[in-house]
Amino acid sequence: MNGTDGIPDLDGLRRAMAENAAQPEGPARGARAELLLAQAEKLGEPLAVIEALGHQLQMYNYSSEKAKMFVPFARLLRMWDEHPEDFDAYETHSLHWVFKWMSGGMLSQPHIPLASMEKWLGEMEHRYRVAGHSERAVRMSEFYVADHIGDEERATRAYEAWLAADRDTMADCHACELNGQGARQAALRNDERALELWRPVLEGEHTCAHEPHATLADSLLPLLRLGRPEEARANHLRGYRLVRRMESMRGAFAAHVEFCALTGNEARALELLAERPAYFTDTGNPQGLMDFLGVTALVMDRLTELGLGEQSVPGPAGRSWTAAELAAHARAEALALAAHFDERNGTDRVGTRLRERMAQRPLLDRLPLGVRVVRTAAPPKPVVTAPAEQPRDAAALVERARRVSEETGGPEAGRAWEAAARAAEAEGLELSARDRAEIVDYEAMRSEDGAELFARAAELYAAAGDEDEARAARARGAYAMSRAGRADDALAAIRAPYEEVLAALPDLDVTTARPAAAVLACRAQILLREHAGDADIAAAEECARRLLALTEPFSAVPHLASQAASARSMLGDIALHHGDADKARALYEEAAAAHVAAGRPWVAVDCEARLAGLARDRDDAADAERALRAALAHGAGYLEPAGSAQLNLQLAEVLAATGQFGPASAHALEAAHWADEAGDSPGLGAWARFQLGGHLLREERTAEAAEVLESALLDLTAEDHGEGALVQAQWWLGDCARALGEHLQAAEAWLKAAEIAQHWPEQRDHAMLANLAADALERAGRTEDADRAYARAGELWRSLGHIHAVVRCLRARAWLDSASADDERAFMTAAIGACEEALATEDADHEALRSELGHTHRQFAELLARHAPAAETAAQLDLAAAAFDEAGDAEARDEARAARAALSE
Repeated sequence: MNGTDGIPDLDGLRRAMAENAAQPEGPARGARAELLLAQAEKLGEPLAVIEALGHQLQMYNYSSEKAKMFVPFARLLRMWDEHPEDFDAYETHSLHWVFKWMSGGMLSQPHIPLASMEKWLGEMEHRYRVAGHSERAVRMSEFYVADHIGDEERATRAYEAWLAADRDTMADCHACELNGQGARQAALRNDERALELWRPVLEGEHTCAHEPHATLADSLLPLLRLGRPEEARANHLRGYRLVRRMESMRGAFAAHVEFCALTGNEARALELLAERPAYFTDTGNPQGLMDFLGVTALVMDRLTELGLGEQSVPGPAGRSWTAAELAAHARAEALALAAHFDERNGTDRVGTRLRERMAQRPLLDRLPLGVRVVRTAAPPKPVVTAPAEQPRDAAALVERARRVSEETGGPEAGRAWEAAARAAEAEGLELSARDRAEIVDYEAMRSEDGAELFARAAELYAAAGDEDEARAARARGAYAMSRAGRADDALAAIRAPYEEVLAALPDLDVTTARPAAAVLACRAQILLREHAGDADIAAAEECARRLLALTEPFSAVPHLASQAASARSMLGDIALHHGDADKARALYEEAAAAHVAAGRPWVAVDCEARLAGLARDRDDAADAERALRAALAHGAGYLEPAGSAQLNLQLAEVLAATGQFGPASAHALEAAHWADEAGDSPGLGAWARFQLGGHLLREERTAEAAEVLESALLDLTAEDHGEGALVQAQWWLGDCARALGEHLQAAEAWLKAAEIAQHWPEQRDHAMLANLAADALERAGRTEDADRAYARAGELWRSLGHIHAVVRCLRARAWLDSASADDERAFMTAAIGACEEALATEDADHEALRSELGHTHRQFAELLARHAPAAETAAQLDLAAAAFDEAGDAEARDEARAARAALSE
């Protein structure tokens, strides 16, 4: 029934109210409830009006229009006082139950005087006592009033009385009570106790329409304060999925935004704010509006602090907003609302709590969530812990940069020179040509295409009189050309530096050996990268061996010891090219150990990544895991985001292959985070989220998996990731939705996957997905759609020769609510025929088919028992018993015979 016209009686009204209650929360439900009340009044039955008023109350309570609750409740109460006999037992219970909603609703409306709230609380206590109810719900409501106004003594007394009173039918459900009790402990910073109270709700032991939704939101900050960020992340993903479509849960929604703002997930906070634009202005629940605006101010202040105050952000409709503008607006509006509450209450409790909330500092610098976000700023560089004592003046910074460059070089030297350059510019300190050469040299190393910068560095080195370092810079420039795909230019550019080094060998000291080694290393790497045949490989090997011979005498010098290790690594590449994996493995192991021993662990990462690849090639998961963990440890603080993403994803794959889905999830999560930081959310980030969703599903963390998979599917494409990944992601998402009881969503996911799989040469996946979708549609009550899906699945199974599945699809169609008696008979007859036809073939599995036939006769009997003569039912039971007997299933045979005997009694 879609309209309100023509409701003939109370039963029709009840059906219409049930249909309305099943719709998503929002003003539309309240508007329809008002129309239903008007129809109820035309029926001339007091109970119809009572039920319609109760329905209206419920729709208002679970919406942003809580302010409208008071009028229908006052009318209900008047009807009760005048004619209590008009109320049946259920409506009598409901009337008393709604007193709690009135008390809580008044708290959220600052225009209602405190005296009126106290009057209603007293009225509730009186009526509960007259009705013989426990005072538990009364004391709970009193606690909420006292806590709201800041009367701590009264709040403590009411809280203790609440817990001490007997539970009866007026008490809130266990889940809601535990939520409130835990929230009290969290407000007192007894976080451990709060989580202990919340545990049965968080674990699903106690649930209701709004739980665990609210408790998941309330648990986020206590978990962070206790140093349990993984649980907080899981609760955010689970909880946000529950509240994002529930208009009445603006407070819980705000808690998820707050969590993002305090964990380095400002970008996700913005996306959440953008999803509910009406939350900025809905005034039906001023308390919820204040909470939302307060959290909005927190997010915008955080963005402004990060230097993003001028960034465009989502805000109230009607104009565009920057973060700084919205911060000021949201704060002012929230504080104005708080002032109304405090004026009503005669205390400063609400304003104080709001200011504390808006002034919070981040609890974590970053907490990867695994879901896709649009970045709010440029990706940060790898984070490295700063030295305990950093020089502050430019001259000291330059001196430090020189020292680090001389001792170990690498990324730390680059950062040191970058800091020195900034300080020198700020102080007006003139740098030498040599210092400027190093600054440009290291800048080029960090650049995607540094050929021009290396050329500039070479000019500066030459100007400083250091022709050896100028030659090395030109060699690095040649390698940069190679990496940019300019093979011919690279080979041409390396020729002169290489010939000059050859002319100087072997008479080099420690000072000249270092730049010469750089030239040899660059040439060998160019040849290995661009090799077109055995001649290039032979030339690369010759170059690598010259590098090794040059650097081995200087093993005590970190730079040169590391270059010797690089020579061994390149020889490993050459051994692998020749098919000698064992020799390559030994060389990579030596090289990695030497890099670490030289104090340059970040250079060992490539060797360890190669070792992991070799281990995976020989199916040695343990060695692959060790190598990848070593690579991540040695690259920590040095790896670029893309490198971190790749290594974490590889380790996740290795761990998952050995059934270690928990650790695999952790590394897939890191992979997704670093891919996002690298700006590759649509590519590597989507693949990492796809893997993460699968690992979470295998851990039975289905709500988290569903959020992650939905996020992955925003970016997964057949072109970049393959059709197989798209089908698998939708398949997993359907599995998640089924586990969560979201049957229509499960069907949608499986049908999307089937739409892709229908074009594959092998049709088993297509058939399975169609069958799963049919099952889900049936559970969702979409019986006509389910019938079509079962029919399609049956056709596919038949084309594959899978008779058992064909039979089960036919039986499922017979059991659908939409099937008529004739349909039931036709489908079951077809199923019996399919079994008998298959039994007639020579290669049939007679035992399994006889069992399938027995189940079909038995189910046919159950259907016939509903409308056919007993003789037909008995005949099917006899056939079922005979089929089970031939299949060797004595238990099923005896059950069929017992059912047959029962018909004769």
